[in-house]
Amino acid sequence: MPQLSPLNWIFLFILFWSAVLSLSVLIWWSKKVYFQSQSLKSSNLKENKWNW
Repeated sequence: MPQLSPLNWIFLFILFWSAVLSLSVLIWWSKKVYFQSQSLKSSNLKENKWNW
């Protein structure tokens, strides 16, 4: 396996952690939006439940 220069190691380090960070933010954002939509649906159901 060929040796990499220190700049390449730094680049790979930054690339790896930026990918991990972006994936975790994406997962967090999708769960956040899902729970917000669920809470909005449940609040709408609660509001409409007693509006006769």
